[in-house]
Amino acid sequence: MTIVAEVRRKKGESFDSLLRRFTRKVQESGKLLQVRKIRFHSRSKSKNLQREAALRRAYLREHRAYLIRSGQKTEEDFRPARRSSR
Repeated sequence: MTIVAEVRRKKGESFDSLLRRFTRKVQESGKLLQVRKIRFHSRSKSKNLQREAALRRAYLREHRAYLIRSGQKTEEDFRPARRSSR
């Protein structure tokens, strides 16, 4: 972990001005922008995991269609339940 900004309190300096100097230093460093860019970044899955997920989705889609065609389930059974208002 790297230190973004280091600010030492000057003699007689108020906490507000110290905080203002620190904030300005962090803004100038550009680290805050980098952190915001990668905040929601997720690693891409490997080819095998992508393939397995696609096969699983295809199987579930076909199985769901089979259950609906055979009359064992209805379309409403697979829709997400609505939230009740409180």
